[in-house]
Amino acid sequence: MATHRKLRIATALCTAVLAGAGPAGWAAAASPAQPAVAPAAAAHAAVGLADLAPSPSPDPFRGLTADQIADRAVAATQSATSLRMTGRVVTDGQPLDVDFAVNDHSACTGKLRIGGGGAELRQVEGVTYMKGDEKFWRTSMTSQGLPEPQIDATIELLEGRWLKITPGQAGSGDLGGVCDLKAMLADLDKDEADRRGMTRGPDAEVAGTPVATLVKKKPTGETTTVSVSQVGKPHILKIVKTGGEEPGTMVLSAYDKPVKVVVPPEDETVDLSKLDPGSSV
Repeated sequence: MATHRKLRIATALCTAVLAGAGPAGWAAAASPAQPAVAPAAAAHAAVGLADLAPSPSPDPFRGLTADQIADRAVAATQSATSLRMTGRVVTDGQPLDVDFAVNDHSACTGKLRIGGGGAELRQVEGVTYMKGDEKFWRTSMTSQGLPEPQIDATIELLEGRWLKITPGQAGSGDLGGVCDLKAMLADLDKDEADRRGMTRGPDAEVAGTPVATLVKKKPTGETTTVSVSQVGKPHILKIVKTGGEEPGTMVLSAYDKPVKVVVPPEDETVDLSKLDPGSSV
């Protein structure tokens, strides 16, 4: 399935825009409650392989092939009006921990950690707010080749404050894609071959919910395991990819639950235009 790839691309894009959201010289270079990212080791453990568990009786997928179960899972997941995604993926050789809640009105809220730094992201009504710690901003701007004095000045300006990006400003379009639930879920059918030739593995549990596991092994040694809920709608609850260059685990939850986005106070924000070297704060 393309789900894992889309989530990886979305989070990588978010990181890229965060790195590029700044002065003109580097802008060209990504539960209803506010989610919080656990420390890296804890997050990794929290999204480990599902515990083996007996399947419900009767089996809701009895008589279906793995590919047919995958078809139902894709249809159910694509019908979601909101969801939360939590886990760790590898992008550009670095582990990226994410915890995001997003709905079908392009509202989202969440946190990420990469390269030892962390950042929060909120988006509502097309306006994006980002707040990173010093490590995050320094790593991001250094990767873009900014001179040290400019990095120091920008970090001082952003300390304890949210970077505000409005529609039409650099990076706004790309970040909008990160919070576009419908576009993300549409990618489930981007390459139908990804969910063909699957086999059904042992039944398991994800966060206490019985799931059917669908396994796709590639000749390259990559293995993708998709956990599909056996209770209620057959939503995808977990995706685990091992082998290859981009392993990772993503847990999907809080389907169709409200996503509450708290807009930061205006006096705690810095408009993106203020980071232009030609502008005064």
